[in-house]
Amino acid sequence: MKLTLLLFLVLTVCILTNSSLSLAYATLGLELWFKKMIPALLPFMILSGVMVRLKLTEKMSMALFPLLGPVYRVRKNVVYCMMLGFLCGFPMGAKVTSELLERGMLTEKEASYLLAFCNNIGPVYFCSFVLPLLGRRLTLPYLFGMYGIPLLYGLLLRHTVFRDSLQAENASRGRKQQIHLSELHACSSENGALPFGLKLLEALDDSIVSSLQSILTLGGYMVLFDLMNLLPHLLSGRSPFLAAPLLEITGGLSLLGGGLPLYSLLALSFGGLSCMAQTYSCIKGTGLSMGSYVRHKVILTLLNGCFYLCWLLLSPATFLC
Repeated sequence: MKLTLLLFLVLTVCILTNSSLSLAYATLGLELWFKKMIPALLPFMILSGVMVRLKLTEKMSMALFPLLGPVYRVRKNVVYCMMLGFLCGFPMGAKVTSELLERGMLTEKEASYLLAFCNNIGPVYFCSFVLPLLGRRLTLPYLFGMYGIPLLYGLLLRHTVFRDSLQAENASRGRKQQIHLSELHACSSENGALPFGLKLLEALDDSIVSSLQSILTLGGYMVLFDLMNLLPHLLSGRSPFLAAPLLEITGGLSLLGGGLPLYSLLALSFGGLSCMAQTYSCIKGTGLSMGSYVRHKVILTLLNGCFYLCWLLLSPATFLC
């Protein structure tokens, strides 16, 4: 507590005494939030929120469930979270997992399992921003490092750490769902259901309010952690190249540019402190463990490092091309 207080006191003094530099870092975070995060995430947040509130997630997962369901031995709602976590980008994996957990559409074990590997940088962001920024020509090896390794890690966890616990919870969950559905059917028969149009409008309104609150919170974290680059900058006397991606990944990569590509790729796998804080914002109050999430992120970063080491040893001529 005293260390945190000291940190923020020092940061406040640095902001007051270096107003132009602090303004530059805060502006960087604000611009990246406005230009990158809002267009990339807000539509997915709203649409996913509507799907969750209308209980259409199982139907939405039908395209990939025949492939992922038998391999990972999970239910349709788990596949839905996997789809959004990998395709829509960080922090959608954590957000949709917490929303389904809060509505009883996932068990706590399923949510813990998903959080271990499904909260990643989005492929559109990775291919359109990261790889061109780093000046990389190849694509498939980097896609495997960023997404193939988490998928394999999730498969390993499903058949080891979460093998028995998910099976037991799924069986209990199935029995409870049958009872719950029969009760809902009886209730709707007696009282009647709202017209679908009203349900859709209610779900859309609720989803927009929730999504805007989430995106504003994420923007605040981006500005704060980009602003914290001020401290290492003042201490070192130059732009905080190494510290920047570990504080806030998008702003840090912009400051680092194409230098140290391997370091940038490993930092992307870890996510940075801003991503950790944003994930906590998504899962707080759900009972999910933030410590477990960080531990799995560290493991995934180490596995990614092993992948790049193997690439270097097996094909040094193409390494990081």
